[in-house]
Amino acid sequence: MQYIAICDDETNICANLESSLINILKRLNIRHDIDTFETGAELYEKIKNGKHYDLLFLDIELAQDMINGIEISSLIRDELRNNLMSICFISWQMKYAMSLFDSHPINFLIKPLNDPEIEKVIKKFTALSNSQNATLNYKIRHDSYRKPLKEILYLESHGRKITIYLINGTTEEFYGQLKEIYPLQLQQHDFLFIHASYIVNYDHVMKFSYDELVLVNGKRLSISQTNRVKIRADQHTIEKRRAEVYKF
Repeated sequence: MQYIAICDDETNICANLESSLINILKRLNIRHDIDTFETGAELYEKIKNGKHYDLLFLDIELAQDMINGIEISSLIRDELRNNLMSICFISWQMKYAMSLFDSHPINFLIKPLNDPEIEKVIKKFTALSNSQNATLNYKIRHDSYRKPLKEILYLESHGRKITIYLINGTTEEFYGQLKEIYPLQLQQHDFLFIHASYIVNYDHVMKFSYDELVLVNGKRLSISQTNRVKIRADQHTIEKRRAEVYKF
């Protein structure tokens, strides 16, 4: 199930986009649930109170609102620390395009919207979503477990025991070695091996410094001296690759 939100203060735009999405998603056999909002404040409160959306179509102007769509996206990313929701901005004007990159949008559509462009967004979102559905596989005694990688903040080792720290504040433990699971399960999904004791999910890093990372929950993790140059290079490689994916 994909949960989608539309936020636009033009009622006809909301209705037409919702209708197009329903037809496209049905044709692509994607189960979905769509909510529409006419103000960014209403959308923000819904998300703040725990509502989850996978994809958001967000109007930039929002003339009826005190704040615009760019500011709403900043609140979602920075205050609510939600880096997993895909955002597609929509606008009547192209002039905003270069100011959107801090929000890591999946795309930017110019009104009036048309079905082929909307479908491109859905297909791009689906491809990215599939890559984000990878899991970490591990065992506890004789039982096998799978944990979605997007839910993992970081992993920490204590001798032979590994603790998984999750975005919901809980932890899980299993026996293993970071150096063994990293190349097999984590490296290709943009996890950073910053220290002999820490592997961090790039998607949940709020701030990169030379000698430490700050995660979205405020946790600070040190980058070992021997890894600092490599982590900076890995960061630039990931950002460059993602810029190619997200460019529009």
